[in-house]
Amino acid sequence: MIRLFAALPIPPEIAEGLVRRQHGLTEARWSPAENLHITLRFAGDVAETTAEDLDSELSRVAAEPFDLSLEGVGAFGEGRDIHAIWAGVAESPALKRLAQSCESAARRAGLAADTRAYRPHVTLAYLRRPDPALGAAWIQSNNLLKSPTFRIDRFGLYSSHATKGGSRYQLERLYGLGGN
Repeated sequence: MIRLFAALPIPPEIAEGLVRRQHGLTEARWSPAENLHITLRFAGDVAETTAEDLDSELSRVAAEPFDLSLEGVGAFGEGRDIHAIWAGVAESPALKRLAQSCESAARRAGLAADTRAYRPHVTLAYLRRPDPALGAAWIQSNNLLKSPTFRIDRFGLYSSHATKGGSRYQLERLYGLGGN
């Protein structure tokens, strides 16, 4: 079994700006710059044959390059139950179409439909029982985040490997958009 997801890599200069915001929450397990991404479709643990089918289907995804930017921050959960903080993604019809194409590819590869609404974001940290006041203060002090626009001309299939320090992501395959 291999744990997989399709995602957009965050350009290094954008990742550096996000990493500079990673402080002020002692309970946070901050994501390193190389792990920062925007998930298009989480596949989870799949058999090697399903991984091959998913790769084949993702390679057929057709989309044109587009521009994207990050905007705002937020959290999953509330109070002491916040389990992740994230940077938001500015509204992008092209991103939604690409995510839908990845969803269709996953279903053609035999994966069950993802029934959750697509909420594009970049996970900055995972938390366990944070101080609610510190979490609220971090969100308030970072809520005006607005990144420069960056070009999306590819996406990748990544594997996730659990380590003592958190997950480590490895690019397994890169897919170009618009003939790239």
